[in-house]
Amino acid sequence: MKKVIVIGCPGSGKTTFAEKLNGCTGLPLYYLDAIWHKPDRTHITREEYDEKLSEIFRTPEWIIDGNYNRTIETRLQQCDTVFLFDLPSEVCIQGASERLGKGRYDLPWIENELDPEFEGFIKDFSKTSLPKIYDLLDRYKEDKQIIIFKSREEADEFIENLR
Repeated sequence: MKKVIVIGCPGSGKTTFAEKLNGCTGLPLYYLDAIWHKPDRTHITREEYDEKLSEIFRTPEWIIDGNYNRTIETRLQQCDTVFLFDLPSEVCIQGASERLGKGRYDLPWIENELDPEFEGFIKDFSKTSLPKIYDLLDRYKEDKQIIIFKSREEADEFIENLR
């Protein structure tokens, strides 16, 4: 486990897990949200984002935290280990709501309310995004270690077993 991606629905616990995994393994941790977003709530271009991702790929070890469906397959091709958080949407909405008003490493501003469009994305994630992710995982399963968490407790147990 040297090149890791952590993917799944927003609010599922990906970032918390990635931080714990970083603490256990010492692998450098990169947050896709921190790469994509600028402090003024705009974002870098797709080309800049892709170049930053390529720079990470050229290093020997990493954890990449974040979904960004457009680049999941590219990250799958580059990684050796995948952690997928497949949690119920209610749990993810609660997770996204609990981080409101708090500073985060992965986002350069503080969110104070749950955007209705973002909440809709979370609610629809299992119908719109997960089937595509599972198709990709099936395509790459021979060459990758794939761990799927159905609860945060499973993720915590994984970390405890690493320690």
